[in-house]
Amino acid sequence: MNIRFGTSGWRAIIADEFTFKNVQLVTEAVCSYLTEINTSGVQQTLIVGHDSRFMGEKFSEVAAEIAKRKGFRVLLCNHPTPTPTISHAIRTEKAAGALNFTASHNPPEYQGIKFSTSDGAPALPEITKRIEEIILAGPNVADKDGGSIESFDARPAYLEDLKTKVRLDLIAKNGGKFIYDAVWGTGRGYLDKILRDNGLEVETLHDWRDVNFGGRSPEPSEKQTGELREAVLKNGCLLGLATDGDADRFGVIDSNGTFIQPNQLIPILVDYLAESRGWTLGVARSIATSHLVDRVAKLRGLKLYETPVGFKFIGELINKDEIILGGEESAGLSIRGHYPEKDGILACLLAAEAVAARGKSLTEQLSDLIEKVGNLESGRIGVKLTQEVATSLKEKLAQEPTEIGGKKIENINRMDGVKFMFEDGSWMLMRPSGTEPMVRIYAEAEDKEVLEVLLEQGRKYLLGE
Repeated sequence: MNIRFGTSGWRAIIADEFTFKNVQLVTEAVCSYLTEINTSGVQQTLIVGHDSRFMGEKFSEVAAEIAKRKGFRVLLCNHPTPTPTISHAIRTEKAAGALNFTASHNPPEYQGIKFSTSDGAPALPEITKRIEEIILAGPNVADKDGGSIESFDARPAYLEDLKTKVRLDLIAKNGGKFIYDAVWGTGRGYLDKILRDNGLEVETLHDWRDVNFGGRSPEPSEKQTGELREAVLKNGCLLGLATDGDADRFGVIDSNGTFIQPNQLIPILVDYLAESRGWTLGVARSIATSHLVDRVAKLRGLKLYETPVGFKFIGELINKDEIILGGEESAGLSIRGHYPEKDGILACLLAAEAVAARGKSLTEQLSDLIEKVGNLESGRIGVKLTQEVATSLKEKLAQEPTEIGGKKIENINRMDGVKFMFEDGSWMLMRPSGTEPMVRIYAEAEDKEVLEVLLEQGRKYLLGE
């Protein structure tokens, strides 16, 4: 089969394309790639981990055995481990990289393999392309002696490191009750533990393993955090916090029950970090993320970087120490001095810190920000990627329209998909998803009604209606 890496690794349906045979192909190709670039000849360390999905342990054990046969020292994570924790471990253990068995927020029938490089970042396109080439050509590294497998617990060092990134003393001093929804994923025993260890009252929802994630996608979106919202209101909590299946994405419910959209929390945290840390570097957002980030960056005198979708591109800027925060509308962010990987646990803690430090709810902080820079409403819809839709998208990507739905286009951005910038400052983006068989249409405007019209016009434009 033709194995292709998307924006965050290779994902497929278990027992359909995600099989032991294909796990072997990918693992051998990654070992071949790492051997190919190893000019020192010194034995390399490879971390192998998994999230809480079905067969995660078995797939990771198979990968570990293959890497061992290829002469690698393998650190095999001994429990479902968050993606950001694995990123931290790559650096502390000076590993050549990591194979992480996760399909993140995809539905439970999916599994995936994410390959991260020695800097802790998701592999860039040129690297995954080389791995795909090796898969097609056939692995070229013979078995050799000297390999080993060690049981590995990445949690203690990761939690210790978080203490250096977040003002936990402020959160503890402020007090209040928190509710954390682990969504049956890897964040259980991480985010709730670090808060409890600092004397805070935390109730945890769904803190056991369920490979079916309650029969839904393990995504902490507004639609799927209803139970968390009810618990926040019922218990008078300061915040409701959530992470996805592999804990690299976040969800936040304010004390009044409002779901704080990622497109809102990211600019709030940009503003807070610039204020509290005194950082003056740039800010990065993906092409699909709210331009409210741009307005806050301008307010704070920070340079704005726009990247394609895929956190690996933001991760490069983190590695180069060029930004104070990089974020994506799909609920991923990281900050200066952290790892070049999304971290939902960090994001939740920073939200709690901002509330504690400012003595204001997130809703109040957002209102203050909007008073200064103006309001923007953002949203997205998905269109199933049939062959007909794929053909239509290809045609639309090549076109140069001057208006859509009566709105005049000021310029067109083709960094990733096609993004139409309209004269009134609103915009619309179309791009194929890198993780699901879907075309996503994103839009943003200063008014909710205009936003809804824009999204519908985008759907009609794509489908030729």
